Order: sequence, then C-alpha cells, then structure tokens
Amino acid sequence: MFAVPLGDDAELCPLEPWQAGEFLAHMDRARDLVGEHIGLADAVSDPASALALLTAYAQKQAADTGRIYGIRVGSTLVGGVLFRVFDAKAGNCEVGCWLEPAATGRGLVTRAARVLIDWAVEERGMHRVEWRVSTGNAASIRVAQRLGMVREGVLRAEYQHRGRRADAEVWSVLAPEWRAARPSQEALRQAP
Repeated sequence: MFAVPLGDDAELCPLEPWQAGEFLAHMDRARDLVGEHIGLADAVSDPASALALLTAYAQKQAADTGRIYGIRVGSTLVGGVLFRVFDAKAGNCEVGCWLEPAATGRGLVTRAARVLIDWAVEERGMHRVEWRVSTGNAASIRVAQRLGMVREGVLRAEYQHRGRRADAEVWSVLAPEWRAARPSQEALRQAP
C-alpha cells in the first residue's frame, strides 16, 4: 500500500473495503462532529454499511468517478478526504473531507486536500475543483479559504440533513488559479 506523508507523523493513504471494521471504529469516534454537517456519520452505522460505503468508492475508483482516502496519524485512522464527484471528461471534480475531534486544528485536512487537488489538476487534467460545505461549517469553510478557493455562492435548501433542508456554500478553484498560487502554497507547506 502507498502512503503520502503529510508531516507531523500523518499520512494520506487509500481506504479500501477490507478496512471496513477500522473505518467503522473511526466513524464511531467521529460521529458527533461529522454528523453536525454531513450525512457520512449516519450512512456508516454498522459493519455492513461501512463495507458498503467503501465498496461503493472502490467501484467509483474503478469507474474513474470518485475516490476515498484516509488520514492516519501514526497507525490510527483519524479522518479522510475524497473525490465525491470526479468527471474526467468534463474536467470537474468535488473534494470533500471529515475528521474526528482528536485530530482537529492540525491542518491535516488542508494538507490532504492539497495532495488531492495537485493530483487532480496536474495528473488528471481537472480544470475545476469544487468544495461544497454547509453554511454552518466554519472549519470546512476555513479549509476552502486556505486552499485559495473562491466562494461562488450559496445553494439554498440544497440538501436534506437529519430531517431538515440545509444550505450549502459552493467554493472552487480553477486549474490556472491553483497553478498560479503554487509558490504560496509551497511556502505554507513548509511553515512551522
């Protein structure tokens, strides 16, 4: 298995169906925080649903329509990032994230998302990378800002979450913007 170092004893690595038990244990630790804004916490509630989600992403990867990766600190799965949408033909994708409480405030999601965006833009030729976030999710909005994304607007009552309609902000970065910002991103990566 490959892993991409993220610094601070953290790494980014694939999440695969055979890791469903570990993924469920992680989601149990993350459930309250993750469930505030996204449905992942509700979708992964038992061994069968954990396996189903990771299998669905394995199928998406095989079809080149999505991917899922874990963020580990030491040997512990503490969060992840994914391509929820990946349309190579159109050159558009959407990156998403989640993290358990013990791993917040360390910049792990920002560093992991940079790896995904670099790969999407430079290796796969993506032109547009989106970040959709609940309007109430200040931490995720700060990640979009740190990634140099532009806030495009709010999709009112865009999705249902726990029986309520919720608004989503749409942020994006275009390939030329991402490439132009690379020197400043490199400086951020090396900052203490």
